[in-house]
Amino acid sequence: MEPLAEKALHAVEKGELTIMPERFEKIYNHWLSNIKDWCISRQLWWGHRIPVWYIVGKEEEYIVARNADEALEKAHQKYGKNVEIYQDPDVLDTWFSSALWPFSTLGWPDVSADDFKKFYPTTMLETGHDILFFWVARMVMMGIEFTGSVPFSHVYLHGLIRDSQGRKMSKTLGNVIDPIDTIKEFGADALRFTISLGTAGQDLSLSIERLTANKAFTNKLWNAGKFILQNLPSQNDISRWEMLLAYKFDEEECLCKAPLPECWVVSKLHMLIDTVTASYDKYFFGDVGRETYDFFWSDFADWYIEASKARLYRSEYDSDAIIAQAVLLYIFENILKLLHPFMPFVTEELWQSLRKRKEALIVSPWPQTSLPRHMSAIKRFENLQSLTRAIRNARAEYSVEPAKRISASIVANEEVIQYISKEKEVLALLSRLDLLNVHFTESPPGDANQSVHLVASEGLEAYLPLADMVDISAEVQRLSKRLSKMQSEYDGLVARLSSSKFVEKAPEDVVRGVQEKAAEAEEKINLTKNRLAFLRSTVMVTK
Repeated sequence: MEPLAEKALHAVEKGELTIMPERFEKIYNHWLSNIKDWCISRQLWWGHRIPVWYIVGKEEEYIVARNADEALEKAHQKYGKNVEIYQDPDVLDTWFSSALWPFSTLGWPDVSADDFKKFYPTTMLETGHDILFFWVARMVMMGIEFTGSVPFSHVYLHGLIRDSQGRKMSKTLGNVIDPIDTIKEFGADALRFTISLGTAGQDLSLSIERLTANKAFTNKLWNAGKFILQNLPSQNDISRWEMLLAYKFDEEECLCKAPLPECWVVSKLHMLIDTVTASYDKYFFGDVGRETYDFFWSDFADWYIEASKARLYRSEYDSDAIIAQAVLLYIFENILKLLHPFMPFVTEELWQSLRKRKEALIVSPWPQTSLPRHMSAIKRFENLQSLTRAIRNARAEYSVEPAKRISASIVANEEVIQYISKEKEVLALLSRLDLLNVHFTESPPGDANQSVHLVASEGLEAYLPLADMVDISAEVQRLSKRLSKMQSEYDGLVARLSSSKFVEKAPEDVVRGVQEKAAEAEEKINLTKNRLAFLRSTVMVTK
C-alpha cells in the first residue's frame, strides 16, 4: 500500500474522518487498500500545466519549479547561462488539481495566511457518492501530505439526481431537467427543498410532480405570512405591540396560562425544535425538511391558523385576540428559522417583513431547545381535533352544503366538557356548527334517535340532528335510486362469477378484478341499506 493511501485509511480508523452514510466507509477502505499507480498527466486544452521544464538537447534532464523564471534560474545554475528550456505541454489530471482545493484556495503554501489559519481544516464536505474516490480520497491524501491534517472531519455524500423513472439523466435520453429552467418555473426555494428531502447516499428521482408540490408549499408559506402580517397590529400601535410582546412562550408560567389551542401549538413547536435540532446534529437533513413541512402544513396552517380566526375577528383589544396574534408571530418566526437552510429566499423575505427586524435571518440565533411543553394540552386538543374530523366526515357523508351551519350536542364527562366547551367558538368555526345551537351534556339528548351519532374518541361523542343536515324525504328517494342502480351492477358481477365459462377461461387477474369489484359493491350496498333504514326510522319517529 502506498504511504499516501495508508495515511488516508488511518484517518478513518482513528475517527479523524467520518463518512456518511457509514456504508461508504467500506467502499473508501476498499479503494484505498487496493490503490494503483496514478498517471497524473493529461493531454487537454485546459488545466494546470505540469510544472516541469526540460533542457533542450538533454530531454532526459528536467527541472521542477513554481514558474518559468524560477525554472530558468535553476537551469542557469546547473547547466550554464546559454541553456534553453521548455515546459512540458501536458496538464495535471483534473482530480489532482481538485485534490489541492481545500488548502490551495486559502493561501497555501503560506500557512501563516489568515484564511488558512481560520478555515483549515474545515468541518464538513458535501458531495456526491460517485466521486468518493476520485475527489474525496485524493483530497484527504493531499491534505495529510501537505498540511499534516485531514482537510475536513465529516464527509456527507448525497445521491445522484435521476429522472422520475429512476434513470440517470443524459442528453441521449432527453430526460435532463435544467436547473435554470426549473428555477424560472418553480422557484429556487422549491427546487432546493425538493432536492434536500433526499436521504444521504440514496439517489433521488426528481419529477415535475414533486417540484409542483413543493412550489405549492412555498406558496402556502408565503400566504401564511401574508395572513399573519395582515392580522398583526399596525406598526404605530405601540401599546398593543407591548401587550403582544409581553407573552413569553418559552417560559413555563406563560405557557400554562395559554388557552388550549395556543398551548397545544406552542407545545408542538417546542417538540419540533428539539426533534429538528437533533436531526440537524445527526445530518439527517431530509428528516428535518419532512418534520418541519408536516408541522407547518398539518398543525400550524390546517389547524391553528384556522382556529385563530375565532379569536382574531373579535374586538381588537380582546385578550384572546392578542394572545392569538402573539402565538402566530412566535410560531411563524421559529418556522422561518427552521426552514431557512432549505428555503433561504422566501424565508428571508418574510422575516424582513416582520416588525423591527434588527438583523438578517441568516445570522439570527437558532431556536432554543428543551423549552416547556404540555402533554395534557396536546392530548386534549387531539380530542378536539377528533371531534372536528368526525363532524366534518358526517357532513361530507350526508352531502351537507359547506355554508350550512348545523346543530350539535356534545356528550362527554364533566372534565372533557370543561375544556371542550371553553373552545366552543373554535369548534363551531372548524366544524361549521351553529354557535347558538351547540350544547354540552353528560348524557345523550332527547332527539338522539333522530340524530347521527358520532364517537370521536373514548368518552367523547356527538349527536347531529339529521333534519338539520338533509331533507330526509329527498335523501330517501336519492338513496333508493342509488341502491337500485348499485344492485343491478352487483347482480351483473355475480352473474359473471357464476358462469363456469368465465371463471375457467378468463385470465386469473381479470377474474380476481371482478371478485374485488363484487365485494366492494356488496359493501356499498350494505352501507346504503343501513343508511336508508336509519333515515326511514327517523321519518317514522318524526311522524
